[in-house]
Amino acid sequence: MTNPNDKTVYLVASGDFRLSANQDCWAEQEKMETALTKAVEKLGYQIKRGHEYDPVEKHGFISSQKMGLDVFSKLDSKRPIIVAESVWQYSNHVFSGLYNYEGPILTVANWSGTWPGLVGMLNLNGCLTKSGKEFSTLWSVDFTDEWFIKHLEEWLKTGKTKHEQSHVRPFSATKILEADRNLGQKLARQLRSEKAVMGICDEGCMGMYNAIIPDELLFPLGVFKERLSQSAFYYDTTQVSDTEAREVYDWLIKSGITFHFGQDDKKDLTPQQVLIQCKMYIAAVRMADRFGCSMFGIQYQLGLKDLLPASDLVEGMMNNTDRPPVRSSDGQRILFEGKPVLHFNEVDEGAGLDGFLDHYVGAALNQPLETTLHDVRWGDWDHSGTIKDFVWVFQISGAAPPAHFKGGWKGSESFRQTPTFFPFGGGTLAGIGKPGEIVWSRTFVENGQLGIDLGRGRVVDLPAEEVERRRRLCTYEWPAVFAVLNGISRNKFMARHRANHIQIAYADNADLADQRVTVKAAMAEALGFKVFFCGNYGTSTRNN
Repeated sequence: MTNPNDKTVYLVASGDFRLSANQDCWAEQEKMETALTKAVEKLGYQIKRGHEYDPVEKHGFISSQKMGLDVFSKLDSKRPIIVAESVWQYSNHVFSGLYNYEGPILTVANWSGTWPGLVGMLNLNGCLTKSGKEFSTLWSVDFTDEWFIKHLEEWLKTGKTKHEQSHVRPFSATKILEADRNLGQKLARQLRSEKAVMGICDEGCMGMYNAIIPDELLFPLGVFKERLSQSAFYYDTTQVSDTEAREVYDWLIKSGITFHFGQDDKKDLTPQQVLIQCKMYIAAVRMADRFGCSMFGIQYQLGLKDLLPASDLVEGMMNNTDRPPVRSSDGQRILFEGKPVLHFNEVDEGAGLDGFLDHYVGAALNQPLETTLHDVRWGDWDHSGTIKDFVWVFQISGAAPPAHFKGGWKGSESFRQTPTFFPFGGGTLAGIGKPGEIVWSRTFVENGQLGIDLGRGRVVDLPAEEVERRRRLCTYEWPAVFAVLNGISRNKFMARHRANHIQIAYADNADLADQRVTVKAAMAEALGFKVFFCGNYGTSTRNN
């Protein structure tokens, strides 16, 4: 604290840009702030909210970047400040004000599957990390537990609180097989020789500054951005014929996916919404081919939602090897035949680059090419007692490749995306993650350099009642992966992770998963990344 006698701490709350979302979430945010305020006051300090409840808009969130700048302009920038998050939020609403803030910063999130404040907080943490801004971070179920109170008190007294991160070690200090290192280095040389185009439909989504990789960090890898427009994507969608859309729709019906159709277009999923999504799928694949994209990202939120159904079904299809064929506009070629069209949700370029490395390594090892990002949504102990480890829920906001699901396409479901966010509806591509060995990773920017954290884990098979409990607590309409991260506790993972997203890819067994993660690490290191292994190496004996 700059003044030890000053016991006042600011509190601000970043929200969504969409009024309906802020109104729906305000009651939970108010509940969270009440509990957090009690914890602060119990330690002898007082909370002063940096902005008031708006009786006209009926919420108390900062709902735009400009509003955030106005709020911060009226604050004493040397006073300690808490950013309290119980819901998904747009980081740019507060990041711009925090960037030049001089006082201690603490980000705090609830621990809830229903109200994903930790997802919003992790994104803000990633933005602050990328910018080099110092901050501390905490999370809690009810803000009364001993761990939380201990760290909160430390921050209030000193302006900082640190977390133990012994699970993180530099890849350079990790012993791996020389053959794996050589293969990773070979793949790095191959990428630099072949080069690649990263297609981006409207860069920057929902204030995710951390999800934008500076071009200068991509050039040395041999990766170059093609900045595209969702307007062009919309136009291309309108040019796809009804006949072509029907062919994709019929393929989906034959695949065995279950569509949860209803009659009311304003609240239900309808066949007409899915047919438009089929046109979007064809348009996206053709656009990726036209610009020679090795990876392709659709922003999918603001802008596009006012013109088309959600693009989730589109994205899930693209990321799957087994998917409806798409011909070129002249009908002469089948595009990307026999392989996925790598898509990165919410134009998260860290996920796009991460997934692209997965494709290189997967192809070299003859392993599954399907890869996807997920939100780090929440986690809990298994209430059935079947799994003794802490089990995370990873949930991408609408679609994952069916190859990652139990039962593949036949185990897939499609629900209407919520009207709160998507007025024109559109189906998700949901399923339950199949049990198996996985590699997880996250590419990020820190200190002006590309970094990547990698680790091993497994997707576990939970009893039906535990699966249902978790789905009901999170977003039922979205895919769900129940994962154990080897050698990493809940708090250690949260303390280290640099984003709201995590990338996963499956391997056929533990040996191949260990090889996949080490080859990927070696490839990233050869490309100039700062590489870290997190947690236990794996479950096999390849490198022991």
